[in-house]
Amino acid sequence: MHNYDMDEWDEIDHIFQKMMLPFKGFGKIWNDMTISENTRTFGPYYYGYSLTVGPDGKPVFKEYGNVQPGLLQKSETREPFVDVIVDDKEKVLKIVAEMPGVEKKNIKIEVVGRAVNLDAENGDKKYHTKIPIKQKVDEDSVKATYSNGILEVKFNLKEDIRPQGRTVQVE
Repeated sequence: MHNYDMDEWDEIDHIFQKMMLPFKGFGKIWNDMTISENTRTFGPYYYGYSLTVGPDGKPVFKEYGNVQPGLLQKSETREPFVDVIVDDKEKVLKIVAEMPGVEKKNIKIEVVGRAVNLDAENGDKKYHTKIPIKQKVDEDSVKATYSNGILEVKFNLKEDIRPQGRTVQVE
């Protein structure tokens, strides 16, 4: 477990205050809205950040959601919450995506270059995201499972092929 010093906590607090800035005053706007019979509603709207600790012990912030902070715009698709896990011991890369409300027959996974495109649709549940892959993976090893709203895509990591050296005799 990493013990944060005061400078790191100050940085985390600064980032949190900065990300909440677009939402200041939103509660008053929301309370002032009225819904009439001519009003069309959309949703759900969600936007968030996840905070994890990276392999170097420093905090890693990721954004997710179907709206940007401060903007309430209709989005036909939702961006699922995605976590990318590199397991050097097992030599696998796992992509875990939360996509509740769809069936596995409605999920489309496409590996394009160094990215994975995820699409799923079931009625009003529509998900889309593009996940960059920073590691070298064996595309032929990809396997996917879906259970209880959780999609898991696994790749075997490619080992770096280092050229074997040779000894040179001095004449």
